Amino acid sequence: MPEYCPFCDIDRQTITENAHAFAIYDKYPVAPGHALIIPKRHVADYFELTEEEHTACHQLVREVRLILMAEQKPDAFNLGVNIGRPAGQTVMHVHIHLIPRYTGDMTDPRGGVRGVIPEKQKY
Repeated sequence: MPEYCPFCDIDRQTITENAHAFAIYDKYPVAPGHALIIPKRHVADYFELTEEEHTACHQLVREVRLILMAEQKPDAFNLGVNIGRPAGQTVMHVHIHLIPRYTGDMTDPRGGVRGVIPEKQKY
């Protein structure tokens, strides 16, 4: 029996969409405006996206960034994809995290996404 996929059975309102992807706000945001860009076709591995899906997803990354700049006024962004369970992927449907960042939201943000392995974040 296939694993349940909440992104294939989405009932949340989209921020925006195009022919191959859509964007929603993360159900468990790490910052105000945390968004997910998700291909419409069910595919678990980012590297298995078609060229059209890849382009569509990254077009939405740019579009959602502009929306968040206007609505949330963040100072910066983190962009990330967890690819495979050992990398932290818990929903086995590709999704790109676009996380607005705000000055002072962390004591020392240096190292950014390197924080997925905390002892390697600071260098």
